Amino acid sequence: MTQLACTPNINQAERTKRLLFGLATLILALIFLIVLVAFDASRWWRLPLFFLFWGATVGIFQWREKT
Repeated sequence: MTQLACTPNINQAERTKRLLFGLATLILALIFLIVLVAFDASRWWRLPLFFLFWGATVGIFQWREKT
């Protein structure tokens, strides 16, 4: 059984956009987290940060996997 090589389905410019989106979202989420913890905000206020961290993770993983 031969294994097929995985080829990227996007060009370098699109990969760069996904990386920048992921890093920017990660930095934004970390800043919000630091501010919320510093002001001793309720855990419920920190819950929406999940979506920011999720977006950052998706962007970085897509860049890394070239998809």
